Amino acid sequence: MNRFPTDVALIVVDLQPDFMPGGALPCEDGDAIVADIAALLAQGRYATVVATQDWHPTDHASFASQHPGHAPFEQIALHGHPQTLWPDHCVQGTPGAALHVGVDWTPAAMILRKGRNRHVDSYSAFQENHDADGQRPPTGLAGWLRERGIAEVHVCGLARDYCVLWTAQDAAAAGFRVGYLWALTRPVSAANDDATRAALAASSITLR
Repeated sequence: MNRFPTDVALIVVDLQPDFMPGGALPCEDGDAIVADIAALLAQGRYATVVATQDWHPTDHASFASQHPGHAPFEQIALHGHPQTLWPDHCVQGTPGAALHVGVDWTPAAMILRKGRNRHVDSYSAFQENHDADGQRPPTGLAGWLRERGIAEVHVCGLARDYCVLWTAQDAAAAGFRVGYLWALTRPVSAANDDATRAALAASSITLR
């Protein structure tokens, strides 16, 4: 099978048990993409692979449990921006936060843990969500990729309508060509698929 040029990287977003059936915040059929992503990494088609890992403290601000009177999936304002409240998930060191054991992660040159700041949610691999200063702090991934000569990224993983989408959008905004591996993603809710496709089109992101 043909390898991609060395300036193309793969980003696998949050392939963790808590985002799969039986987990704390399951995506629809989130486990269905594990075998195909495992096969993709095993093929060695990408010279550079990055994996992200949601890695929250127990008292993370995105957890509904930290906001008395509110329930999971409600929206509040956090630092002046809409924030969906989530069930407690991907808590640091728990089995649900581990990268899925069905994938050999040896090809990953970087494992980027995000969402570690209890005050700020972090969907994207490139930038955290808005903080108290109105900024979206960078994770450093864009610079890391550029130093390795990466001009294009392909994204897959969980969830299609949140972390994978935001990663793709931020990659495009940072100047990378972006391919979105739609079949290797699953959403929190399939009802969001049309909006996700529209958002990708608005950012000139290619569905692959």
